[in-house]
Amino acid sequence: MAIKVIIERKAIPGNDLELNRVLMELRSRAMKVKGYISGETLRELDEPNTCIVISTWNSLEEWKTWEADADRIELQKKIDALLRAPSRHRVFVYY
Repeated sequence: MAIKVIIERKAIPGNDLELNRVLMELRSRAMKVKGYISGETLRELDEPNTCIVISTWNSLEEWKTWEADADRIELQKKIDALLRAPSRHRVFVYY
């Protein structure tokens, strides 16, 4: 069953461009991972340091495999250093 993963991130002011760069690198790697379908990054209009990433995966198991991947974890550490609060992950399934 396909899922959507929504991740909200709030960058430290001034880090939004670097955050976007690292997120693009993360997506580039995810595109090569089994189960990845698509992704998009949106920046909040009234709060430009806040963004959400929405990715679609074939299954929860494939997302969890990617979530635990060593390369992803290293990039997540770079992302975390740019944030003022921890990333917030939520997983949704289709009705």
